[in-house]
Amino acid sequence: MSEISYGEFGYDGNGQAEDVLRWALDTYHPRIAIACSFQHAVLIDMALKIRPDARVFSIDTGRLPEDTYECARDIERHFGIRIEWFFPRHEAVQEMMRKSGPLSFRESLTARRECCAIRKVEPLTRALSELDAWITGVRREQTATRADADKIEIDEAHGGIVKINPLSDWTYDRIRAYVKEHRLPYNTLFEKGYASIGCACCTRPVGPGEDTRAGRWWWEQPEHKECGLHVRNWQI
Repeated sequence: MSEISYGEFGYDGNGQAEDVLRWALDTYHPRIAIACSFQHAVLIDMALKIRPDARVFSIDTGRLPEDTYECARDIERHFGIRIEWFFPRHEAVQEMMRKSGPLSFRESLTARRECCAIRKVEPLTRALSELDAWITGVRREQTATRADADKIEIDEAHGGIVKINPLSDWTYDRIRAYVKEHRLPYNTLFEKGYASIGCACCTRPVGPGEDTRAGRWWWEQPEHKECGLHVRNWQI
């Protein structure tokens, strides 16, 4: 990603998350959408208070935990919205499974990235293909690969569209406090020791003192713990 001049887009960059969202939705709606992984509904709550017709989409990899589907259902019911779902191309999943087997992603970094590319990156590319901007829940504290995430970036990997990260400077505790204060739906896996949630086969609870991403691809080094949705120069 490359940073952009806020002033160039008519925004001074000094506002809170709600201010960033208001600017983004006013500027790009309807060709802007919130990417939701159903860990919490903070961005959805903020956005719908600004624009009740704000769009929300998600990627179903085919391997999400049941708690994640339950969270998606609860969010739709709570806000009275419909999620725009995108799925992997079944031919690509079928070929990978036949060629490498159901657990190939644990055999090497290359194999895991191939799985993520098919199940996550390609569907995201389709989801973003008709948008001018997208909104994410990326936060700097999540992992070393996100430590320099700005609130507004140019997403060069997706045709130069604008990427909005309103919560980039938020902490995990601040997210939890907002969810509790506003009584929002959240993923119940957090009550079972999880701190970051992805596919069921690639996510586990974290232990005492571990960082929030320790439960993601726990067999890999920290600098590799990305699925390809939010990184620069990511390759299989």
